[in-house]
Amino acid sequence: MPGTPRNIMTLCKMSYISAAVAVCALAFTAPALAAAENPMQTTIHEGSQLFAATSLGVNGNSCMTCHRGGGRVEGMLPSGKKIPSLIGAAATFPRYNKRAGKVITLEMQVNSCIANALHGMPLSSDGPRMVALVTYLTDLSQGKPIKLQGASQ
Repeated sequence: MPGTPRNIMTLCKMSYISAAVAVCALAFTAPALAAAENPMQTTIHEGSQLFAATSLGVNGNSCMTCHRGGGRVEGMLPSGKKIPSLIGAAATFPRYNKRAGKVITLEMQVNSCIANALHGMPLSSDGPRMVALVTYLTDLSQGKPIKLQGASQ
């Protein structure tokens, strides 16, 4: 019978479950909605997702294979050599690269990692994936002073 205590309890439980599901859905979509309203946050988020993705190369690795913790902590090359975190790294570009024998930009460094470490195809310097990666890396440098090698100060 519709009005029995058992049916009323079932309806109450279903209402609580529906409310809980709605709250959870809002909790997970709120950051996405906020990012959609802010193009910079959206691009930073896309860059962080790309940084973690294996789609930039063909060997199943991502940027986080070497640059652990999204680049926020000390990393390690496959050879075992430790590398510094990427916090503040974007503030050091452009810089002279001794091995290349020329000044390189952050975009050139990103493409070097993609080509050499990930065995992928270099990205267009003004394409959406490069813009997302550079925006993410630059966000990791928020508040860090710009330190160009050899620049007069």
